[in-house]
Amino acid sequence: MSTQRIFITGGASGLGRSIALRFARAGWRVCIGDVNDARGAETVAALTVLTSHAHYLRCDVTREEDLRSASEWLASNWGGVDVVVNNAGVAQAGAIEDVELSDWEWILDINLLGVVRGCKVFTPMFKRQGHGHFVNVASMAGLLDVPKMSSYNASKAAVVSLSETLQNELADDHIAVSVVCPSFFKTNLAESMRTTDPGLRKALDKLLDRSPVTADDIADQIFQAVEKRGFYVLPHREGRQAWLMKRLLPRELYTSFMQKRTRKLRGHAEAPRT
Repeated sequence: MSTQRIFITGGASGLGRSIALRFARAGWRVCIGDVNDARGAETVAALTVLTSHAHYLRCDVTREEDLRSASEWLASNWGGVDVVVNNAGVAQAGAIEDVELSDWEWILDINLLGVVRGCKVFTPMFKRQGHGHFVNVASMAGLLDVPKMSSYNASKAAVVSLSETLQNELADDHIAVSVVCPSFFKTNLAESMRTTDPGLRKALDKLLDRSPVTADDIADQIFQAVEKRGFYVLPHREGRQAWLMKRLLPRELYTSFMQKRTRKLRGHAEAPRT
């Protein structure tokens, strides 16, 4: 069997970089797309230590033409691609009455439509090949109801719904789909986060820093999901438990639990700085 090929959006840093390195260690050809050329060059340098085929493409997921250029490069140079990871994403936090509609449009254009564009552009290639695998990076925020993050939650819930739909729609074309729903973990997502509440940013930073699950751990679970053609990738035990509660408990018990979490988060955000 020829060496397998993977393309990862947002692949120059954070979870995307960890995914790239994990697949490179397994001998895959790895192509990363990103908007940060300097980080792209750094990541390719790290990848070339692990695989003889590593490449960086400038790719803005808000531009369908960038993704089309990536698909054309992969077709011309590697004869296609086996796995596409729609990973690029941003965060936004704030109370519903405070967040501008322009911020809603910004996050939906990247987190949701960026994934839609990736799936739309690469599905014809997968169908021509007779196989392929989409890995769409969502979040536990797409399955749960994290307070004061309505735009982020909605964008990620839509990615989950899109992935569930495509799992059914593309099955007869031998195209697999996985959806990744991590909880908080240490990454550079906070760099691009927009928020109307500085205290909330501080609280979220603490949650990110305290997570025992790393980007490398999640990348390893993604690798396993690709091998097994698994659908849900839920790396955090606490997140899996909360999702189980949401599905099985009466709604009033679950909402009571989430409202307590909301008050706790609000308390962290409003705590005086020392």
